[in-house]
Amino acid sequence: MATVAEQLRQAREKQNLTVHQAAELTKIKTDHIRALEAGQFDAFTAPVYIRGFVRTYARYLKLDEQRLLADLDIELDQIAAADQQADTAIPTQRPLDSLTLGLSRLNWRLWASVGAAVVVVFVSVNAARHWRANRNADPLKNLGPGIYQSTQSSSGEVLPIPPPR
Repeated sequence: MATVAEQLRQAREKQNLTVHQAAELTKIKTDHIRALEAGQFDAFTAPVYIRGFVRTYARYLKLDEQRLLADLDIELDQIAAADQQADTAIPTQRPLDSLTLGLSRLNWRLWASVGAAVVVVFVSVNAARHWRANRNADPLKNLGPGIYQSTQSSSGEVLPIPPPR
């Protein structure tokens, strides 16, 4: 059984059309038509584009759209299964690859919010501990003697004048 890509290419060649003519008449880019006819479905960003382009191209080439789309679904399923099997067939990963893969799966917005909340709680708890420990402390306890000291006992009304140097 011919693949979808082969069926599309054979139908176009049977009608003596070039890729450029087909692209111009279907409004599908020539790169996409070449990728469809080569079976390079990884050139498309999503399977919905592949199905849409195949439907449009098959309609233009007067092929049976439904049969072609059913064949396409089978091929895409086989490709997906092969890709999944290839992904699971990797026996070992390097530790850095595992780490980066794990980090790429994290929800960074959630973890940044959690981290910010932890920092705020940590700072608040430490500020409260510091305030409780020092709220009754004398702020002038470690203050040394002043520059101007009275030689006489003063009532505090007049400041003494320093001696000349």
